[in-house]
Amino acid sequence: MAFLCVKLIFRKNGRFASQHIHDSKAMRQRGIHCVMDQDREARTKAKCAVKEKA
Repeated sequence: MAFLCVKLIFRKNGRFASQHIHDSKAMRQRGIHCVMDQDREARTKAKCAVKEKA
């Protein structure tokens, strides 16, 4: 825990890099999306009996 605090205190911005898939350039280049985006794409491609609310 102490090492994490040191990183936050001494870094210029004092932040950790984002761990979200959509923020990763390498993942976007490979066409990998988060599960929510993949689910939304699957629902728009297939005709479902239940529609998603916007």
